[in-house]
Amino acid sequence: MNLPNKITIFRVILIPFFLVALLVDAIPAGKWIALGIFIVASLSDMVDGKLARKYNLVTDFGKFMDPLADKLLTCSAMIAMISLNLIPSWVVIVIIAREFTISGFRLIASDNGKVIAANMWGKVKTTVQMIMIIYLIVKVAANWDSLFFNVVAQVLIYAALALTVISLMTYILGNKDVLSSSK
Repeated sequence: MNLPNKITIFRVILIPFFLVALLVDAIPAGKWIALGIFIVASLSDMVDGKLARKYNLVTDFGKFMDPLADKLLTCSAMIAMISLNLIPSWVVIVIIAREFTISGFRLIASDNGKVIAANMWGKVKTTVQMIMIIYLIVKVAANWDSLFFNVVAQVLIYAALALTVISLMTYILGNKDVLSSSK
């Protein structure tokens, strides 16, 4: 297993530690620890991709597992944030439905010998979701509860939602041949 793939697996391993730090109130500075873990995990996404491309270490495992690791990280964070009243549950449901849909597309494509890698819209969506999550963690950790900080949170939530829908549409339209070629 090459280094970029190990970094991807490391990102998945960080998820339970992130969730415990975020959700267990008995942990001193838990929200700040969760923030640090989430930032490390998010940055590892950029690092593994850059290493894979720079040193020609792109693998089918990486093309499949890297986006899956991102989904696990971001969806876990957003689900946890529902219980913290930081994000509406319906927004998270729409985002997770998109993730399942794209995963389904990837499985169908894989059965037909095709790998669907992340496109630009998917990468922008993931980046905005990660920025939103970081902001929401800081907001709750720092106890930012003024109108300004709440409006910024709403803008980020709905930007992430809009990019989620846009990226879904680009995947469907760009890969509709996958459905017509499925058995």
